[in-house]
Amino acid sequence: MPPVERLVAAELGGALPSAIDPFALSLNENPFPPLPAVRSALIRSIDAANRYPEFLPERLRSLIACHIGMPAEQVVLGAGATGVVMHALRAFTAPGDAIVMAEPTFDGYPIVAQMARLTLVTVPLDPRGHNDFDGLADAATNARVVVVCRPHNPTGTLEPAGEVLRFLRRVPRDAVVLLDEAYIEFAAPEHWIDVSALLAQFPNVVVVRTFSKAYGLAGLRIGYGLATAELARTLWAQQLPFGMASTALLAVAASYEAEDQLLQRIRLITAERCYLRMCLSAMGTYTTDAHANFMYLPSRGRLWREVFADTGLQVRCYPDGGARITVGSRASTLAVLSAVGQVR
Repeated sequence: MPPVERLVAAELGGALPSAIDPFALSLNENPFPPLPAVRSALIRSIDAANRYPEFLPERLRSLIACHIGMPAEQVVLGAGATGVVMHALRAFTAPGDAIVMAEPTFDGYPIVAQMARLTLVTVPLDPRGHNDFDGLADAATNARVVVVCRPHNPTGTLEPAGEVLRFLRRVPRDAVVLLDEAYIEFAAPEHWIDVSALLAQFPNVVVVRTFSKAYGLAGLRIGYGLATAELARTLWAQQLPFGMASTALLAVAASYEAEDQLLQRIRLITAERCYLRMCLSAMGTYTTDAHANFMYLPSRGRLWREVFADTGLQVRCYPDGGARITVGSRASTLAVLSAVGQVR
């Protein structure tokens, strides 16, 4: 074995890295490898790895804007959705400001709030795993930033657009709302909100999206935000020079060109999600109505951490006993069903 491969094997301890482990179901990764066109583009990019990427990612910005039908001046970029969020916190907050979010929520939000030295204010989800918009709106009165995940992470629930609009009307205009749509591609088209119209009505909103989930490019760290031109200018000033790898532009362009294949993969994942939920329901196991690439099992008196402890399955477990399970291959689905089936 060549020295480099021996080093990698030693680091991995002989185990598969989580990116290709079918039982790695804790990070909501796409179970498919990169699309063939994306893989080819990335391989070709190796010969240019000695060159810096664009000083600021203007071409990637224009590419995304053109694809989604918005002006480039309303698009900002970051290292995944988290990178965009960090730009927003640096641009719009000062230490001690309050940031409001649901509990539980995406693990990254409490971390970045602590990094920005913000005061964290949490509002529990309702019993069905949905955002408590009244509670969030009340807490937003004295906040600088409010976070709303739609679909929500970790429950996968999705509030109707009308409820979102009613909530936004209650939020003070001097508070920035981060509308996290990291999983929106897995939601049915009728659940999507017209972003251009939304920003025209609510100029304090920043919509955050990523290429990590549906597009399967988590390892490349590509996220983007959509905002009014005014907010976007402030966010764009946070862009790190040479901060987006040249592979980002190539991978996104290839993904857009192979959109039919991408949509087919999304359909397969959502179909597997429906199959897993149907089987769990038949076994008497309640799950939330997820609209993402994962399922959520509320505790309801059961500690799912103990159920999955010795199964080899890596799932995300929560302090209250609940668990979030990424939708993967049929093999991982059957492994999940087998583990749940052992519960007495």
